Amino acid sequence: MNNIQIPPVVKNLLIINGIMLLASWVFEQQGVALEKYLAAFYFDSPFFRIWQPITYMFMHADISHLFFNMFGLFMFGGILEHKWGPKKFLNFYLITGLGALALQWLVQGFEAYQITGSFTNDLQTLAISSPNDIETLRSVYFGPMVGASGAVFGVMTAFAVMYPNMELMLLFIPFPVKAKYFIPIYIVIELFLGVARIPGDSIAHFAHLGGALIGFILAKIWKDKDRFYNYYE
Repeated sequence: MNNIQIPPVVKNLLIINGIMLLASWVFEQQGVALEKYLAAFYFDSPFFRIWQPITYMFMHADISHLFFNMFGLFMFGGILEHKWGPKKFLNFYLITGLGALALQWLVQGFEAYQITGSFTNDLQTLAISSPNDIETLRSVYFGPMVGASGAVFGVMTAFAVMYPNMELMLLFIPFPVKAKYFIPIYIVIELFLGVARIPGDSIAHFAHLGGALIGFILAKIWKDKDRFYNYYE
């Protein structure tokens, strides 16, 4: 895996994400928060803009957020791009990122519906009965989502589908673990964290799960399709 040259789409994604974090820092020094315009907000939020479902994938909160996402993209994305080709891999990456946001919106919409009885509301006319409800709605309508995590989870899941027996050497585990074991365990942990709603946890776990779900579906379809064509060649 270390000897694989970084293919063009993965390389450009790494560069673009790095540039966007640098741009965020530069604009922040000038008193402009790019996050307000390029992060993804709930579709009924007054801050939502039509381009955000794409731009949010290239925004990151800080250097550690960027590093772990780009490390995952580098580790798993290059192999998939070599297999699928640049165009197919880029389409996969963007689709899984959109799927991540779609599931996050679905969860946010459900939270809003539980409180107000609707997925879309005029916030100024809402009669909220408790501070917890107000805080939940504030999080739904005004909480930005940034990062490539959803797309990267899609990439990781697709890797496990395409190469289930590939052994991974991980920093925190002293022995190799096959992809078909590590990735599902990671996804189960994300599901637990998403359902648990631990106070202070601002990570969009359901976005990770959305990316993983779409990544699994696409990879499974493409893998079965390749197997079908290879069988009849």
